[in-house]
Amino acid sequence: MIPSFSGFGLGLRKQHYADFLDHRIAVDFLEVISENFMIDGGRPRHILRDVRARYPVALHGVSMSIGSADGLDRAYLNRLRALVDDVDPLFVSDHLSWSRIEGFNSHDLLPLPYTEEALDIVCTNIDQAQDALGRPMLIENPSTYIDFAPADMTEWQFIDALCARTGCGLLLDINNVFVSASNHDFDPVAYLDGVPHDHVRQIHLAGHSHGDHLLIDTHDQAVPPSVWQLYAHVLTKLGPVATMIERDDAIPPLADLLVELSTARGISAGKMEEAA
Repeated sequence: MIPSFSGFGLGLRKQHYADFLDHRIAVDFLEVISENFMIDGGRPRHILRDVRARYPVALHGVSMSIGSADGLDRAYLNRLRALVDDVDPLFVSDHLSWSRIEGFNSHDLLPLPYTEEALDIVCTNIDQAQDALGRPMLIENPSTYIDFAPADMTEWQFIDALCARTGCGLLLDINNVFVSASNHDFDPVAYLDGVPHDHVRQIHLAGHSHGDHLLIDTHDQAVPPSVWQLYAHVLTKLGPVATMIERDDAIPPLADLLVELSTARGISAGKMEEAA
């Protein structure tokens, strides 16, 4: 089981490198996109080492393609293992999705059918990844825009089963739950009540945009009230958990993100007081 960590963090983006390297910022950890640093040497790895000397760092991947029926890319796993050994991260995570088939990478996080066959493939791939990395991973629930019929189980039942079979942890993205629930007309509270709470080790909070007919997980907006409400709800069911604000576009000044992080701290503290 992955150790718990109850800090509050931000995603590290280029716009804020100097802030974190030149000042001591009031965050408990930083998360970086793994693929941006999976090279030997160079300025990116140098910056990451400097950041890691000051803060715990989580590695968050977007290209493992954990749902690929072709299996995982061994060269990719080797590069990620070298980064893990260099950084000694707080967590290593990737998405419950696929992006690669027959050597072609779509560079998008594509959805899976929630069937027993797909579950077998995902669990085999997670086992392979965890063996290659020498540690358990966190798997993030996706935001989706289509679903498959028929399905053998709900998404949260699928996640519960893969955590039980592989021992991986869950990176619970609250915004993704809200986006998918809106797009597919299911109850986000039922989803949060159904995930394996004892496997949740990290939470992502983010904003989204409105398309013509769907919500889009753009990470370019502040966390909306709907996501804050779901965050408050699920905290009552979890033990210590790391929480971070995720912003990937329309990056605001660091001070704005720290205000959002303060909101997360306040909600968490309030729920702890209620439980005491």
